[in-house]
Amino acid sequence: MKSLYIDYFKKLLGDENVYDDKAHLIAYSYDATRCRYEPDLVIFPRDEQDVSSILTYCNKHKIIITPRGAGSGFTGGALPAKGGVILAYEKHMNKILEIDMENMVAVVQPGVINMDLQHVVEKVGLFYPPDPASEHYSTIGGNVSENAGGMRAAKYGITKDYVMALRVVIPNGQIIRAGKRTIKDVAGYNIAGIIIASEGTLGCITEITLKLIAKPKLSQSMMGVFSTVNDAMNAVYKTMSAGVTPVAMEFLDNLTIQAVEKKYNKGLPCEAGAILIVTIDGNLDIELKNQLKILETKFKENNSINFKIAKDKKEEDSLWFARKNASQSITIYGSKKLNEDITVPRNRLPELLKQIDIISKKYSVKIPCFGHAGDGNVHTNVMIDGSDEEQLKIGYQAIEEVFKATIALKGTLSGEHGIGLSKAPYMNLAFSDGEMELFRSIKKTFDPNNILNPSKMGL
Repeated sequence: MKSLYIDYFKKLLGDENVYDDKAHLIAYSYDATRCRYEPDLVIFPRDEQDVSSILTYCNKHKIIITPRGAGSGFTGGALPAKGGVILAYEKHMNKILEIDMENMVAVVQPGVINMDLQHVVEKVGLFYPPDPASEHYSTIGGNVSENAGGMRAAKYGITKDYVMALRVVIPNGQIIRAGKRTIKDVAGYNIAGIIIASEGTLGCITEITLKLIAKPKLSQSMMGVFSTVNDAMNAVYKTMSAGVTPVAMEFLDNLTIQAVEKKYNKGLPCEAGAILIVTIDGNLDIELKNQLKILETKFKENNSINFKIAKDKKEEDSLWFARKNASQSITIYGSKKLNEDITVPRNRLPELLKQIDIISKKYSVKIPCFGHAGDGNVHTNVMIDGSDEEQLKIGYQAIEEVFKATIALKGTLSGEHGIGLSKAPYMNLAFSDGEMELFRSIKKTFDPNNILNPSKMGL
């Protein structure tokens, strides 16, 4: 990067907030994909006005900017694929600005850690439900940019369901407000809805206003064991159509069960086709008892061979251990995991998993599956030898077929990880030429010089 540019940023932000040394460039070159793209510069804005000044300057000189939270994404959304500047929020713009008890609203900066917000609001009896697996280190700004979900999505929804308003700096440096701090708002276009899940390609978020809800007083967890994955998937949508909406309803297929048991020896039923792990909540004992009764009935109607209710916190943690350790356990099947988060309507889950089994056999690869059965979101993992180029090629062929099967079942390429770099080549499977052109025109309207996070989402 030209020394003239670096000098400008140092004058604006101070030397302590501008870095071009090798250590910083490497530290900000990767995310959970393990792909690496080094930026030319890493800068830490102190406030919204800094972000505006940075974007104004970069837009004038056509310097590429990649906004970044914690770098925990699985699709390369925060990778500087074209070099340029990393705009890192975690050093300064990481504050919870307000908890409004009367209106049940939180106002935060983008660098706030998800779990930190959860802890703060729960201390005053409120609840922020979105809980991505990365909740202990991912930022709210990153969650908004990727529209993150989590295990509680089955009942409580995902990030977009809690974003009331945003403050955003667009590439020309202008600061815009998107949304309002009101329950109802039908004035103007839904700009906040366009910014959410845009992966930092349209603007840089500087402030987020979030809806909070009252925290339920009671919860209960249980596990159902099924002989076949088909029975388990049928139990999912039949239970929910009977009136039970679990906080979380997670599943593990046989390959995943065996992997967890081999790695941790927890006494899991290795002969099972699948297990479902469920948490329900409410404010009255009678609510939980009614839900448990329906769950047990519907599970048995769909051939559950065991139904276990956790009696205390220790048993609850034991039930959830397998799901929370599934991802690292399945590495016994291969050194490289091609991990996708496809999603279909709940009633299509049995057919989707049947198609995945067919694809697994066709390509002679193991594809353990687990995930958020309550909202139709399946984490599909094609396991291969990462050092074998032929295996890698076969793995990506299998992934493409998984995507095609998902789209044929009225599903989507991603339920929560986003598109980023890794799924960009598959966008044409899910969207028509006309739809992709509309996406490009929106991008151009916000960012005519294409300085914000280029190459993401196939744009």
